[in-house]
Amino acid sequence: MTDSPLRPGAGCGAAILDDQGRLLLIQRLKEPEAGAWGLPGGKIDFGERSEDTARREIEEELGIVIELTRLACISEIIDGGDGQHWVSPIYEARIVSGAPRIMEPEKHGGWGWFSRDELPEHLTTPAITFLETTANGAWRPALKQSL
Repeated sequence: MTDSPLRPGAGCGAAILDDQGRLLLIQRLKEPEAGAWGLPGGKIDFGERSEDTARREIEEELGIVIELTRLACISEIIDGGDGQHWVSPIYEARIVSGAPRIMEPEKHGGWGWFSRDELPEHLTTPAITFLETTANGAWRPALKQSL
C-alpha cells in the first residue's frame, strides 16, 4: 500500500451491439488513449450510479438512448497517456431509440459498427478488456490481428 494522495478515477462504458452482433466504437480525440477506438462512456460523477452515467454519457456523446442488458466486465487503465488511473465497469447494451451521430466533435473523431473481421487497428484498454472477456473468446482471433 502506498501513501500517495492520488486516487483512481471512476468511469464506465457500454459495449453496444446491434442485431448483427457488431460492436459500436468511437474514436477518442483526447487522453486517455487519444486516437484509439473504444467504447462510448465517461466519468462517473459523485453520487451518480454507474448505470445512470453510462446511459447519460452515451446520449450526450452519440444522441441515442440505450438499454443496459448486463454488466460485462471491469476495465482498468493505468496511465493511458494522461498519468491517471481509471477503473470502469463495462455494460453490454442495445439501442432503444435514435441513430448514432457524433454529438461532441471536440472529443470524438468518428464512430462505426465493427464486426470481428473489421476491428480497427488501435483499440482502447476498455474495448480490449471487453473483447477479451466476453463471448467465450469469440472475438480473440480478430483482436490479435488488430493489435
